[in-house]
Amino acid sequence: MKINVLKRAKEVLDIEAAAIKNLKTHIDDDFKQAVNIILKTKGRSIVSGMGKTGIIAQKFSATLASTGTPSLFLHTAEAIHGDLGKVTADDVVIILSNSGSTEELKQLLPLLKKLGCKVIALTGNVKSILAKYSDVVLDISVKKEACPLGLAPTASTTAALAMADALAVCLLELKGFKEKDFAFFHPGGALGRRLLLKVEDIMRSGRANPIVKEGEKVSRVLLKITQARAGSATVVDARGKLKGIFTDGDLRRHVEVDKNLATRRIKEVMTKNPTVVDRDMLAAEALRILREKRIDELPVVDKHKRPVGLLDVQDLLRAGLV
Repeated sequence: MKINVLKRAKEVLDIEAAAIKNLKTHIDDDFKQAVNIILKTKGRSIVSGMGKTGIIAQKFSATLASTGTPSLFLHTAEAIHGDLGKVTADDVVIILSNSGSTEELKQLLPLLKKLGCKVIALTGNVKSILAKYSDVVLDISVKKEACPLGLAPTASTTAALAMADALAVCLLELKGFKEKDFAFFHPGGALGRRLLLKVEDIMRSGRANPIVKEGEKVSRVLLKITQARAGSATVVDARGKLKGIFTDGDLRRHVEVDKNLATRRIKEVMTKNPTVVDRDMLAAEALRILREKRIDELPVVDKHKRPVGLLDVQDLLRAGLV
């Protein structure tokens, strides 16, 4: 059988886009009630489904959990084979089912009611047994599936996902969920690192942070930089306050024109008044400064302008921020 692949692909997207657009006509007081039930529940939001819709339910549960609403996924079939023990009266059970009339639901729903928990339905059949047993019913019906046989869930699962996302987004905004909260639940991800990682978490300190007096000779400073395996040394005065920094770039600039560089005092060839950061600054902000200034090292100072660490672009690379 030959088809126009590009034309058919566009038709599928049109069908699924129409399914989502049609959901707007189903956003009413029932939707508000569903949001309020989830928002006020003392327990968890348990999302249930099976088959293709079950996969959408798993994603919905994961979205809720990562945006401040404690949640777990409950497979509808497994629920009637022991997993119902995960549910308490304080929970709200959100069930996704296009037909709303599977044999598993017929067994599960009376038990949920006996437990006393709230039930929210996302279904394509508002006259189903699922709708009958639910406290709130959200209509996610579609006019047709993108599958030409009308069998494989396509537009219906897209609609379920979109309605679930609408619930999740409303909930996170009502909870006042912020970027820092999202980062807390995603510490291993790029966003988590950007919003949680501070300069002090990755800066070099102790022996890895060479600090030299401004009267020391360049040869001695180079030895300390080499021993620390660093790319620069921080220069301080007699009181320990920052006066400058000596970097690989300073070395290259002076070695070409000064044959006596090794015997010079470091204060003669250092970069004076360098850009600095404090230890409480976000590492992502320090990265922005490095990029804007087009430099590779930043001294980390305390409130008295005394160096307490050194931040190298390589440290940011290892931390996964670059």
